[in-house]
Amino acid sequence: MGRGRKKGHIINGWINFDKPYDMTSTDAVYLVRKTLNARKAGHAGTLDPLATGILPIALGEATKMVPYCQDQLKSYRFTVTWGEDRDTNDAEGDVIGTSDNRPEKDDILNLLERFTGYIQQTPPRFSAIKVDGKRAYDLARNGEDVDLSPREVYIETIALIENDKDTATFECLCGKGTYVRSIARDMAEIMDTCGYISALRRASVGGFDEGNAISVEQLQEMGKLAQSEAFDGDLGTNLLPLQQAVTAMPVIAVNQNEVARLKNGQALSFISRPDYERLQKCGIEDSNAPATAIAVYNDKAIAVVSVDGPDVMPSRVFNL
Repeated sequence: MGRGRKKGHIINGWINFDKPYDMTSTDAVYLVRKTLNARKAGHAGTLDPLATGILPIALGEATKMVPYCQDQLKSYRFTVTWGEDRDTNDAEGDVIGTSDNRPEKDDILNLLERFTGYIQQTPPRFSAIKVDGKRAYDLARNGEDVDLSPREVYIETIALIENDKDTATFECLCGKGTYVRSIARDMAEIMDTCGYISALRRASVGGFDEGNAISVEQLQEMGKLAQSEAFDGDLGTNLLPLQQAVTAMPVIAVNQNEVARLKNGQALSFISRPDYERLQKCGIEDSNAPATAIAVYNDKAIAVVSVDGPDVMPSRVFNL
């Protein structure tokens, strides 16, 4: 007996969801998928329940872009409260240490250079990292020792934007795998005090920011549209295109003949002068390492491609 047809609408694109406080990323994906009756959905980077802000949710073919979206830089605004250490390094945890020391503004400013560039960072004990096949947070909640090794992360910028006796608020632009909770913990330790994240908001992920995000209320309005019998998968401007996730990735405009070849998994050869100039125009220069780009036809993403010299090979093809 053959399998039945999958339930739900075929919707291809991104929902830039402004996740509210005290909602898990998994619950956010479920809410979006259920509200829109979407056939397939997934998120591009977990956001803690106590954090708010940008959670890109991929629908349909956009799920193929999730790994690329996760590699994009992310920006955060966060507040550190000094004087207490929490076992989770945020407001959710139990107090496990206190200090009467409060850092001066100059102490904080002098510290920021140490948290810029490529740095070694130990993830929080309460994190989703796997240890012997188990999540670190599950082990920590069971009272087991969790020994996580430091790893290299990238912080492009970090700035102090507000400061008083007991709190400091920062803005940070960082790469994949960076834990803001670890930044707060490590800052406090260096300044001989305690500290935890008392507020955290993700302001952007790659091409997703607060300007193109939607609220729960806006999502519910979109849900009414999706319930219409005439719904064809078009959610208007709130459904962002596949390439929105990777605005820093070069975009190659392809013609109709090249679209057919890419969709059949065939490589393109950019050997003519106009083809070479087309690569240069989108920012791909000669180099020893292959470049990753996105091929677009009539503003619609066709494939993620690897460009190695004159050879343009599809690595992810979209069924749009």
